[in-house]
Amino acid sequence: MGLLQLLKSQFLCHLIICYVFLVSGLIINLLQLCMLPLWLVSKQLARRINCRLAYCIASQMVAALEWWSGTECTLYSDPENSTLFGNENAIVVLNHNFEIDFLCGWTFCERFGVLGSSKVLAKKELAYVPVIGWMWYFLEIVFCKRKWEEDRRTVSKSLQNLLDYPVNFWFLLHCEGTRFTAKKHEISMQVAESKGLPKLKYHLLPRTKGFWLTVQNLRGKVAAVYDSTLNFRNKEVPSLLGVLNGKKYHADLYVRRIPLESVPDDEAECAAWLHKLYQEKDSFQEHYTQTGRFPGTIVSCPRRPWDLINWVFWSCLALYPLGLLLAQLFSSGSVLTIVASVALCSAVSLGVRWMIGQTEINRGSTYGNKEALLNN
Repeated sequence: MGLLQLLKSQFLCHLIICYVFLVSGLIINLLQLCMLPLWLVSKQLARRINCRLAYCIASQMVAALEWWSGTECTLYSDPENSTLFGNENAIVVLNHNFEIDFLCGWTFCERFGVLGSSKVLAKKELAYVPVIGWMWYFLEIVFCKRKWEEDRRTVSKSLQNLLDYPVNFWFLLHCEGTRFTAKKHEISMQVAESKGLPKLKYHLLPRTKGFWLTVQNLRGKVAAVYDSTLNFRNKEVPSLLGVLNGKKYHADLYVRRIPLESVPDDEAECAAWLHKLYQEKDSFQEHYTQTGRFPGTIVSCPRRPWDLINWVFWSCLALYPLGLLLAQLFSSGSVLTIVASVALCSAVSLGVRWMIGQTEINRGSTYGNKEALLNN
């Protein structure tokens, strides 16, 4: 282990990163709250500003992946279609196998300039998580309760609100509904057999209703579906804690652009189309397992400096007053103030560790563990 890698694995470095993220995030959440009066005056201007503010939070996590851990992200796609990435609205269909697959999706957004405006379909509970959840609330992220009768109405309304969105956005979807585990896969394939659907080796059955609802409400606003399949070289098992420890991963992402016109309007036909898409995704994963690469051409999409610049800016802004405060506390010689400072820093670290824990596979939701929940 080199000296730099040893430094990255130290608790003090993690504490500093966590402190900067939480403090800057809460400041940005407050600024987003202050945008509410502007919303009444100029909704579109408030949206544009919120996109910039959201970028300030999300890009810190992307910077941690790209610059702190040094993770390499290689894009496979059609070079001709890749010229459209970032220049049109799109629905991005991602597989959900890894703890940091959402972060790789954000990296894809960052490299094509749509990170600040990117949207997701997220479970309602996440709206109450400080920093990320609150950022999403102000960014008009679409939340669902995973109860179809309620979601059909509320999700449709949220999607309709995006029809006049002033900047290009990507809507990221994990159509499997939950992260892949062996138990969930076994149950999912039992459902596939009972419904006469082809079994999948690397994916769960997709939840077709949510995809169909998204397509129906964004048709006319969105130009294409980006079928995105992610894997990691050498059978790496990435984690957010690994990224925090500075561990380098090698991600490969295969993206196909499919015009939205090719997605059927009819719900049953759309469901069949999505099942076929996942069978193709499964074949791509099989190809990757056998050859170590995806089909298609490697497309150059280098890292941009803006996420690193943003991270450095917020680090300086948050750490300077902290340094002055700590210097005063320790110079005072008060044992009580020193103990209180250490306790506060530990609480910050534990808070971020709790948020990181929400991404861990073994701490994932039980959604999909019961056969009755696998409704298509």
